[in-house]
Amino acid sequence: MDLLPLRADHAAEMAPALSDPALHTFIGGSPLSAEALRTRYERLVAGSPDPSVTWCNWVLRLRTDSRLIGTVQATISDTTAEIAWVVGTRWQGRGYAREAAQGLVAWLRQRAAVRFAHAALPPVRTVVAHIHPDHLASAAVARAAGLLPTDEEQDGETRWRRVLRP
Repeated sequence: MDLLPLRADHAAEMAPALSDPALHTFIGGSPLSAEALRTRYERLVAGSPDPSVTWCNWVLRLRTDSRLIGTVQATISDTTAEIAWVVGTRWQGRGYAREAAQGLVAWLRQRAAVRFAHAALPPVRTVVAHIHPDHLASAAVARAAGLLPTDEEQDGETRWRRVLRP
């Protein structure tokens, strides 16, 4: 699987990949049309309106057939990255979310160790994810990426955390 930087034109392929209403059981909302998803992707690609926040978004592409199957993202603020992932229901249960989340955390960890000089991306020290307590698959993904549940909750979701060591 490859992680490709998100582009607005990915929406045409991603809309059907993310069209199953069951995908929104824990994350809320409903599937977006290709047009609505394109609008959302355009906003994400433009970047955060807050200069102290950086949005990093990728689509997941299977190498075997070049199909887009999901997304992974990090919102970096100060030295904390909030991460999230979503894989279309057709491709769930095959380890793709785990691979994407582990790859993203490895990238963030490398940034913490190397202290990149890129001004827009500060070194990340803490990685967090917010997961619905009943979403066992996402909890398994978070645990595989080295995050552990905390006692903190936000909007009914458990905050998972990993501190990165340089």
